[in-house]
Amino acid sequence: MGAARILSFIAIVAGRPRTAPDGERERWRRRRSVGEGEAQRRPAEELEAELREALEADGHRFTAQRAAVYDVLDGSLSHPTADEIFTSVRERLPDISLATVYKALEAFVSCGLARKLTLGDGPARYDGRTDEHEHVRCLSCGRVSDVDDVSLASWVDSVARKTDFRIVNYRLELLGHCSICRG
Repeated sequence: MGAARILSFIAIVAGRPRTAPDGERERWRRRRSVGEGEAQRRPAEELEAELREALEADGHRFTAQRAAVYDVLDGSLSHPTADEIFTSVRERLPDISLATVYKALEAFVSCGLARKLTLGDGPARYDGRTDEHEHVRCLSCGRVSDVDDVSLASWVDSVARKTDFRIVNYRLELLGHCSICRG
């Protein structure tokens, strides 16, 4: 499939016009909300270039199915499960399998385009944001939201000094009840 056809495919899969975000963002790692559960859309050319470059650098092939899965993940702020992504992609590509969606998501995690969130006892969720940020999860409905502009770096450094650990990663999950469930 030629580059022009792939770009056309991505634009068709997106199903809506894309607009470039304001300002430069570290290769678009920080999305700003434009509505409940949706991220600000990027140009198809930018999306395809980022996806192709990251996949090929990690030894994966760029495919139309992976482009469709990435488009759904890239356009979501809701931290969808593989099943939710599958349902959304299947509306556009009826022949795609759940296994293909899982393999695509694992490829994205492997090459740094997504984070796999294992929160609570439920299924893994996927986050297209790979910048440093935390999450808050509603104990009633399961909704997961990003927590921005809270730096835990000094706290993590303090823990490292006090415990004599070289901390390489951490996970923090804040639990509570969202405003909708508190009613």
